[in-house]
Amino acid sequence: MRKQFKVFIGSDHAGFKLKEIIKKYLDKCGYNVEDLGNYSLDPNDDYPDFAKKVALAVAKGKGLGIIICDSGVGVCIVANKIKGVRAVNAYNLKIAKASREHNHTNVLCLGQKYLTVNLAKRIVRTWLNSSFDLAPRHCRRVDKIKKIEQENL
Repeated sequence: MRKQFKVFIGSDHAGFKLKEIIKKYLDKCGYNVEDLGNYSLDPNDDYPDFAKKVALAVAKGKGLGIIICDSGVGVCIVANKIKGVRAVNAYNLKIAKASREHNHTNVLCLGQKYLTVNLAKRIVRTWLNSSFDLAPRHCRRVDKIKKIEQENL
């Protein structure tokens, strides 16, 4: 069932170690994972490049995304510049779950520097196993987000 959609993953050098751990974890859990880079600890890379790759893949409706950098903030800002992407910088389980249920997020951003590996895995699992709550108030709000996006991106 999990292989029905793809999980695109990416990071800069500051998130590389956690990306590699999460990638293996997702594969072990049966997800179809595609790594969009970075493929090394090269400190000359720039997080916007990898965040953009993941966000564009998600925006095309090809799956969900996970992007990792030092804090999760920079990649989240970049991802949210792409039309069709609703990214969250989740730092605990409640934010991960609520962002999927209430905001229909499709990109998860993580900060390697501020999360333990165990917590990061739990956030990923919670986020992927949560789904959008179709309550009218959530649908109305996500529709408003889409309208703002149409008008401004």
